[in-house]
Amino acid sequence: MERKPRRRTRVVQVGEVKIGGEHPVVVQSMTNTDTRDVAATVAQIRELEEEGCELVRVAIPDEAAAEALRKILPQIRIPLIADIHFDWRLAVAALRSGAHGLRINPGNIKGREKVRRVIEAARNSGACVRIGVNAGSLEKDLLRKYGWPRPEALVESALRWLDFVVGDLGFENVKVSLKSSDVWHTVAAYREFSRRSDFPVHLGVTEAGGLIPGTVKSALALGILLAEGIGDTLRVSLTAPPVEEVRVAWEILKVTGVRRRGVEIVACPTCGRCEIDLLGLYQEVERRLRGIKAPIKVAVMGCVV
Repeated sequence: MERKPRRRTRVVQVGEVKIGGEHPVVVQSMTNTDTRDVAATVAQIRELEEEGCELVRVAIPDEAAAEALRKILPQIRIPLIADIHFDWRLAVAALRSGAHGLRINPGNIKGREKVRRVIEAARNSGACVRIGVNAGSLEKDLLRKYGWPRPEALVESALRWLDFVVGDLGFENVKVSLKSSDVWHTVAAYREFSRRSDFPVHLGVTEAGGLIPGTVKSALALGILLAEGIGDTLRVSLTAPPVEEVRVAWEILKVTGVRRRGVEIVACPTCGRCEIDLLGLYQEVERRLRGIKAPIKVAVMGCVV
């Protein structure tokens, strides 16, 4: 099996980062600090930057969090996306504070007029907007139509909002996500959307779980989609320190051959022939090489075989 050519999508921009078209797939993560705690949030974003994060999203639960962006943005190097739920006014406040992009969920903002106001504010500030469709917050009419959050329902919701934002409002600096906690529903939704639209997509499995189960779910879903040429940005959502999300994301990009960054360590699983502490050696090699960004491969073997 060979990886399919990258799907050609429209180009959008978040800050200085271009997304879609022939631009590289972009790695994103999200802070888990209280955004109002400027020092903690800046420290975590800097850690993510060092690990290779290229876009960062922060929660905006209230006006104070939106206002804190004014102090956070001058201290970081990568574009910042404000994560908005329920209250459209927080999106406007975040943009006024300098956010480069928004993630909105039209399913919980409720109402086209509120979404229109968000889009107008994004247009005026030059920000990118991600329409984040989620299986847990689909519109009620779609749930009635499909019975449950089927992949087809996610696609219809995304296309409906694209038609409004792009078709009616004339705003095109938009990307889309269609997230489910189920691997196969996620894959099916992105496949169908990508067949019907050329807007760039942000990949992710929502609520994927802890480090090991979340990594497995994300590697399977995102690996399949990337191998099919689908995906313009991605986040590996983990119940773990955000820096782990970035590490896993880059590993997925490396093993799929989509992008390469840092050291790939090849190591044997050990058996009775091993006469050294291979696990300790592997961990030491990994630690010493962590700061290398050049794409190289290193072998750590435990016996003559």
